[in-house]
Amino acid sequence: MEATPLDRSLLLDFYGDLLTAKQRRACELHWNEDLSLAEIAQLEDLSRQGVWDTLRRAEASLRDYEEKTGLVRRYLERREEIAAIRARLAELLPEGEQSRDILARLEGLM
Repeated sequence: MEATPLDRSLLLDFYGDLLTAKQRRACELHWNEDLSLAEIAQLEDLSRQGVWDTLRRAEASLRDYEEKTGLVRRYLERREEIAAIRARLAELLPEGEQSRDILARLEGLM
């Protein structure tokens, strides 16, 4: 299954420091800044194939870290749960400053 840009960005945010500097830079340039393989190759003085290989190895490492730790999965689950709690509280709480403060604090946890 092909990963979405959001999936890759989250993996990079959580585990990027575990990659080599070369891998992290290639991922940031390709996934976050949307540079092509050719553009990255020129910037980093690599071949397009070298950039491709670096990205594939980096993504495999990131997925392996996620498989072992589950940090991104738990983060996403927690965000969904907080959003559900917030929505339910918004229904239950009366309108007012105190209610808005409670909901804002809960929103800050996401």
